[in-house]
Amino acid sequence: MTSRTPETWTHGAVMLDDEHTRFALWAPDAFFVSVELDTGDSIPLLPQADGWFMIQTRCPAGTRYRYNIDGELEVPDPASRAQAGDIDRHSVVVDPHAYPWRHTQWSGRPWHEAVIYELHVGALGGFNGVEQHLARLAGLGVTAIELMPLAQFPGDRNWGYDGVLPYAPQASYGTPEQLKHLIDSAHGHGLSVILDVVYNHFGPDGNYLHRYAKGFFREDKHTPWGAAIDFRRREVRDFFIDNALMWLLEYRFDGLRLDAVHAIEDPDFLQELAARVREQVDPIRHVWLTVENEHNQASLLEQGYDAQWNDDGHNALHVLLTGETDAYYADYAEQPTEQLARCLSQGFVFQGHLNRHGESRGEPSGHLPPSAFVLFLQNHDQVGNRALGERLHQLAAPQAVQAATALLLLSPMIPLLFMGDEVAAEQPFLFFTSHHGELAELVREGRRNEFKAFSAFADPQTRERIPDPNAASTFEASRPSLEPQRAEQQASEALYRQLLKIRREEIVPRLPGAQALGADVLGNGAVCARWRLGDGSVLRIDLNLGDQPVEHHAPEEARILFEHPQHVMGLLQQGVLAPHSALVSLTQATTLPNITGERL
Repeated sequence: MTSRTPETWTHGAVMLDDEHTRFALWAPDAFFVSVELDTGDSIPLLPQADGWFMIQTRCPAGTRYRYNIDGELEVPDPASRAQAGDIDRHSVVVDPHAYPWRHTQWSGRPWHEAVIYELHVGALGGFNGVEQHLARLAGLGVTAIELMPLAQFPGDRNWGYDGVLPYAPQASYGTPEQLKHLIDSAHGHGLSVILDVVYNHFGPDGNYLHRYAKGFFREDKHTPWGAAIDFRRREVRDFFIDNALMWLLEYRFDGLRLDAVHAIEDPDFLQELAARVREQVDPIRHVWLTVENEHNQASLLEQGYDAQWNDDGHNALHVLLTGETDAYYADYAEQPTEQLARCLSQGFVFQGHLNRHGESRGEPSGHLPPSAFVLFLQNHDQVGNRALGERLHQLAAPQAVQAATALLLLSPMIPLLFMGDEVAAEQPFLFFTSHHGELAELVREGRRNEFKAFSAFADPQTRERIPDPNAASTFEASRPSLEPQRAEQQASEALYRQLLKIRREEIVPRLPGAQALGADVLGNGAVCARWRLGDGSVLRIDLNLGDQPVEHHAPEEARILFEHPQHVMGLLQQGVLAPHSALVSLTQATTLPNITGERL
């Protein structure tokens, strides 16, 4: 691991005391840098070794400033702790100790207790708006909220993955103090708070690093978003690692979810980030690190990371529930039941298996505990990356979705819900931005062209119906109503509440030390999966997402935790598992029951 040298500083404006601030900018391609204060003062930064410019000066919290590069270009601080509005406005000096924390004894929750609720802060009305839902979510059985990215992006509406100022919470959502108040309030409700962070690229609008710090990027490697970030450089590594530590130490987030780490070219950066976090966070705190990783690198989950989002599990379930096999779902078109069984018994579906392009993907994962995998039926991608943003209950048979929900919430994997799942929200979640001009046109047309590979949108005229990401109406349509109105919504919320109560009382206390015992294919869409829990008991889930009954046998001497629908146990006793059904049982048996089906 490479350590920070004396010639490097924490990026950005760092308050030294109540009246003094140190400004540091890494600008190896600039000849001259000054900090322009909104008071009218212009203060030259002093050149340092390795491309740094730095000055310590009298400057209290709340001061607004910009950097001037070579007398030609004024830019925001790339490590701005706050913006006075949009990305083209002044950066703001922030006192990280100004907020008076109320729940100072909070140390987080163990990872095995996680029930994660992913949400979009803007869609719920900003930091203050999210606070209004905390009590309801805690009462439902959620133990953690996960905020989609907050890094300052251009405009007021965005998913957050176009951020360009990673240290600055999005100004349209609220102030840094309001974000801290949200986190503090969540802790008061017993909720952990996770932040989704994007360290694999910057957004296309408002990033000026190419002008004065070309070394941030490497032109020999490219990602879907342009030149790859060059994590070989100490200054670049520290920029992102310090950012992670800021969220965890100053804002007291309880965890980070790292977006698309397969687009980070240097894997040892991820290892160093995890190591630095584990070194600097008080060991009494429970801090979670999770990743999204198309490469299914099981080895990364043994190097400081708690879990990976398991897209494989979602994709197999989605094909079984909807029958959709377009685009990336084609990888799950031929054997989705077998793939679901592999997921439940081994974690990843693709563990070196060939995908639809004939490429090997993934690493063996069967040795990892079930808690190393975050399972979900929906998330921001899987809803929002649909052309029309439909939710799962609008695409699949309701009884089948309910059975799959039982699997999601009662398996030993870590469950993740997307905002609105619990009440079968009717509103879509669409892709939205607030770009302007040529970029807005490129984003609009690029979005529509993404769906050429989907049969329903092969016709260009049909693609014209895909909502314009830049229209304010697209964002407004994506704001969910989370109060159950119809009887079906009330029943959905009651089901989530019931299942999460079972999880909290029966499964979570037994999760440490859990390991998979295997899964059997019973028929098309039907599996039986078993796990030995930490106290030696055996958790078993019998699931049939197909529309035909399958032959099966009831678990012997088992205590039934949940059955859906209510008659499923009676049918099992007759040797039949009904369509769209789920049975969850717990037994202290030391030998496994006989199963009719194909063992995976």
